Amino acid sequence: MTPNKVIEFAKENKVQVIDLRFMDLPGVWQHVSIPVRELAKSLFEGGKGFDGSSIRGFQAIQESDMLLVPDPDSAFIDPFLEVPTLALICDVRDPASGQRYHRDPRYIAQRAEQYLNKTGIGDKIYFGPELEFFILDEVRFDFNQHSGYYFVDSAEAAWNTGREESPHNLGYKVRYKEGYFPVPPMDTFQDLRTEMMLNLEKIGIQTEVHHHEVATAGQAEIDMRFDTLVKMADNVCKYKYVLKNTAHKRGKTVTFMPKPIFQDNGSGMHCHQSIWKEGKNTFYEPGGYADLSENALYYIGGLIHHTPALLAFCAPTTNSYRRLTPGYEAPVNLAYSNRNRSAIIRIPAYFSDEKAKRLEYRVPDPSCNPYLAFAAMLMAGLDGIRKKIHPGDPMDMDLYDLPPEIAATIKKTPGSLDESLAALEKDNEFLLAGDVFSEDLIQVYIDFKRKKEVDAIRLRPHPYEFALYFDI
Repeated sequence: MTPNKVIEFAKENKVQVIDLRFMDLPGVWQHVSIPVRELAKSLFEGGKGFDGSSIRGFQAIQESDMLLVPDPDSAFIDPFLEVPTLALICDVRDPASGQRYHRDPRYIAQRAEQYLNKTGIGDKIYFGPELEFFILDEVRFDFNQHSGYYFVDSAEAAWNTGREESPHNLGYKVRYKEGYFPVPPMDTFQDLRTEMMLNLEKIGIQTEVHHHEVATAGQAEIDMRFDTLVKMADNVCKYKYVLKNTAHKRGKTVTFMPKPIFQDNGSGMHCHQSIWKEGKNTFYEPGGYADLSENALYYIGGLIHHTPALLAFCAPTTNSYRRLTPGYEAPVNLAYSNRNRSAIIRIPAYFSDEKAKRLEYRVPDPSCNPYLAFAAMLMAGLDGIRKKIHPGDPMDMDLYDLPPEIAATIKKTPGSLDESLAALEKDNEFLLAGDVFSEDLIQVYIDFKRKKEVDAIRLRPHPYEFALYFDI
């Protein structure tokens, strides 16, 4: 798309409103709307001003003026708004210098792609994230100085087998950890997931599959076809928007919170990755372990080596570590394996040809900012290739059921967001290569996470602490 083609596209679709969208530092889509008469070539050159001091992780108040410059290739018609609206994803610029803003997450992702090209290792990296999520009927929560609670509910949840329902309870509730793959009527969200999938297709996102996931209470997954780093990060933003709004229209709510349900599976975002050069998959080498090339193994080595720091971006909430807990099904062992889903890196074995050869990094979750997470993963992998960090021998065994003496030798993921942030403080040089990330952004990110999330949880008593300690 070009600016002129976008203008013509808007006319053809009788667009009345232009919606400019961009990502804040923690990873939530923001927007501002303008009338269609403002859609001119100058908008794609000079942008639209906004207050950067009101956006989390952006500017201080004394330097708040910022610009949103639309990317014409990102245009799509919003399928949910009553008034015909054209959405455009924007890059953030400084109005004084005209330069790209170094804390704009999308800019960091673009810089990562540029750095890959400069290294000569490849000219494209493909990402295929698998986002899991929960579809709920109700959510209520409140926290203040003297009380705190949360309540979530789903008609198909196992805890509702005895509930009185109108006109009556028909059973078919999803038992704990048995949500993968029962047919309707046990799976009550088939039609809703199909509607979500078709809405994704309407805005140009290719999908591959949808299904109920393991947990009770409407856990689900809809997979997108792989794409290059920035385009896939854009698609993750669109994906969350489409799913939330499709559910909202049907009186449901969707959450990408990693662990909203106690004692059941959490939601991950397994990330399939491969680097290509001149039309060839550089991760493929027949006869290697799982038909992986040497560079693929070094890339794996980089991911494993930097995982404690990577999780600050890839599992970036305190809730992420309710999912990443040893002894459950989440991938917490710093190891790789062919087909083995208990390692943090798996080599899928569904296909063995060159085009399909890839690795699957299993620790990220969908609460992440996709631009930062994808860029950080690429930088860790490239550091592994550059420094030839070999991942060691694969662990082709069930890592959840190892003898204690062997289990003790395998390193684990950090146990909290605080630990991951501390790891990022110590290990961030690999992110600074090629000026992809900046020291300023990393420090602002760490400070934000500690003050707004880690300390916020640390300072509040947990409701279950009353059950444990009130009678002491």
